[in-house]
Amino acid sequence: MKKIELEIVALSHSITQTQSYAVVLGEINGLRRLPIVIGGFEAQAIAVALERMSPSRPLTHDLMKNFMTAFNVNMHEIVINDLQEGIFYSKLVCSSENDTVEIDSRTSDALALAVRFGCPIYTYDNILDQAGVMMDEENNPKQEMSANIPASSIGKNDSLRTMSLEELNILLTEVLESEDYIRAIAIRDEIKSRGRN
Repeated sequence: MKKIELEIVALSHSITQTQSYAVVLGEINGLRRLPIVIGGFEAQAIAVALERMSPSRPLTHDLMKNFMTAFNVNMHEIVINDLQEGIFYSKLVCSSENDTVEIDSRTSDALALAVRFGCPIYTYDNILDQAGVMMDEENNPKQEMSANIPASSIGKNDSLRTMSLEELNILLTEVLESEDYIRAIAIRDEIKSRGRN
């Protein structure tokens, strides 16, 4: 089966499950999107790596990468290789000096590691056919599929817009100290948007 390369195009709150998030993978050079519901901790781990934030202490996925690097294990790719009863299954394709192995992984963990290693993400046509969403040319979901698209971006909060820059900077310091990186991204984006005005 031919592998199809994907990239992370969005991280958002899930409209289907409260206190869950969705990572949206997009087909490279294609119009299909694959939304995958993940937990809050995994969303934070992906967001931290995407935003190139440096937590004061290594997160679990940072530790895993450090461990693999220390023992000369390279991660070449992840493959979302199965979908059963709404659950995605993935494998990490890793190699050491003497061997290449495929390691079973939760998809959310695989994605968090893929971002850290900078390795490609793949899936197969049958999985995109089952769970994917087709976008039109303007990157809008086709009408019949719109119920499957995750809504509102992570951390969007109207209350941030009412705060002063000084208040935002204080809040940013507080959330970084408490390691709430998803909220920190939203605050940082609000501060940046004011710099453009």
